[in-house]
Amino acid sequence: MNYQNIVYHSQNGITRITINRATKLNALNKATIQELSEAFKTANADNNTKVIIITGSGEKAFVAGADISEFANFDVSQGQHLAAQGQELLFNLVENLSTPVIAAVNGFALGGGLELAMACHFRVASTTAKMGLPEVSLGVIPGYGGTQRLPQLIGKGRAMEMIMTAGMIDANQALSYGLVNHIKAQDELLEFCEGLAGKIMRNSSVAIGSAIQAINASFKDGVNGYNTEIQAFGNCFGTQDFKEGTTAFLEKRKANFPGK
Repeated sequence: MNYQNIVYHSQNGITRITINRATKLNALNKATIQELSEAFKTANADNNTKVIIITGSGEKAFVAGADISEFANFDVSQGQHLAAQGQELLFNLVENLSTPVIAAVNGFALGGGLELAMACHFRVASTTAKMGLPEVSLGVIPGYGGTQRLPQLIGKGRAMEMIMTAGMIDANQALSYGLVNHIKAQDELLEFCEGLAGKIMRNSSVAIGSAIQAINASFKDGVNGYNTEIQAFGNCFGTQDFKEGTTAFLEKRKANFPGK
């Protein structure tokens, strides 16, 4: 697929998706959300892709928010449809992918940008990164999962403060909150993320996908995460990866997982 708003690059088991609207600080418009959705689906379906890294072009922004001009004149029903469609197309999709997704937050991650980063399985920030959900300053609330994922990651009180004040936090504060896992200099960010991806790729992709499913289950209403874990744990025993992993351990050699 020919993308207009993103750059898709796949090599050595890692697919890097770069939002390429630097002149707009990589703001998310409808077209970009659609392209990202297609790119994530393509990467997840590619057996050669073991880890996905999402980042923004340039050095200023990961994603500086949504494209406000697209919805400034929406009515109630249009606003609800915008949020529902966006969550289904991209944010919930990313969260539930079986392929690990690392957000390389290389600058501003505001509004929909922070919501996209939070939908990823974990986040690494540059020292210049700044994050926030400023939606209430526009008379609206986060609509792409921000009111749900932020409290899960940093706790209810801190999430309430960030959302109510519409303020930004820097990378160090994000690290202390648990919003990001690591901080790296801008010029080291992607290399570090690729290093993490390399560590992930040593392990069973089938087991990792099952672990993502089990972890996410504990945050879903009406779902017993322990039961999901039991089911997923048992299913692992029927995989080729389990046979290879246990055999390699007993034979004292490095496992060569087939991903099946």
